[in-house]
Amino acid sequence: MSKDIFEIRFHGRGGQGAKTAAALLAEASIEQGKYVQSFPEYGAERQGAPVKAFTRISDNPIYLHSGITNPNVVVVLDQTLLKSIPVTEGLGDDGLLIINTNQSIDEVKSLVNFNGKIIVIDAVKIALEELGRAVTNTAMLGVVEKATNCVDYETLKTHMLKHFEHNLGKDLAEKNVKAFERAYNEVQI
Repeated sequence: MSKDIFEIRFHGRGGQGAKTAAALLAEASIEQGKYVQSFPEYGAERQGAPVKAFTRISDNPIYLHSGITNPNVVVVLDQTLLKSIPVTEGLGDDGLLIINTNQSIDEVKSLVNFNGKIIVIDAVKIALEELGRAVTNTAMLGVVEKATNCVDYETLKTHMLKHFEHNLGKDLAEKNVKAFERAYNEVQI
């Protein structure tokens, strides 16, 4: 991995928005003049199946054309994946693991092989309260933004609002931004 490329790997299940989260982060980075890559990786395309999504961000052109094997950050949208997928694979101890869970950091440490920084947030709770359904991707983006500042906060928020207004309408767009803001403000870094 080149040091000038910031790499994030998202782990989720089909329908949870990992692909959308990765794309939103990349698209907002483009608006800031960055070079990016964003793409998903999945096997059987069905709702509920494990999914990976990747985002690379750099000030320079990116010539890699592979999945992310040594990420700076791993984001887990579904805590049940901790028992079945090696989510920390390739994540160095200087990396960051962000998990949607209602468990404590100590409880998570017993489930994963990782000695670096772990951040937990109950994104399901936020999503249910703000969106009325357990789609956690925008809440998790709030945590990614707070923990990494890899893209400008206002740029990401504005891009997210435009994206969701176009695809889901104004009401759901505003609810997604509210989930993003709540997670950003509530997470303990």
